[in-house]
Amino acid sequence: MHKTIVSDTSCFIVLDNIGELDLLKHLYGNIITTPDVANEYGKILPDWVEIKSPFDDQFQKMLELQIDKGEASAIALAVEIKDCTIILDDLKARNIAEGLNIDITGTPGVIIKAKNKKIITSIKPYLQKLKSTDFRLTPDLEILALKESGEE
Repeated sequence: MHKTIVSDTSCFIVLDNIGELDLLKHLYGNIITTPDVANEYGKILPDWVEIKSPFDDQFQKMLELQIDKGEASAIALAVEIKDCTIILDDLKARNIAEGLNIDITGTPGVIIKAKNKKIITSIKPYLQKLKSTDFRLTPDLEILALKESGEE
């Protein structure tokens, strides 16, 4: 059984913008997110995305003092799930999740994993598509992604 995957809004938006939202389904099967993330996404999420609220809304409110509501809700939910990985792209949110000992990946990490699992043959076209959006893919992150996928 694989880890439970919780996603923040950015991964849904970015992959949808490049026409690759189904990559998440092919890679993970089902994903969990929160009502706040679903609202931020602004579209109907596919049926393989389960929407679930965190139990501890006070913890979420505390997190909202530092990060946006979607990220806070996703982290609050991830804290409550054993053996979970959260998909977060925002650096501040990632640092908070890391401090809470939550396994983290980001949208580039999802693409790398898809390549390593042989769901896609190359990450280069996906990185090119990411760069055509407002996603901040730094040159260092691009080099690291190519290295981790064996495409350096």
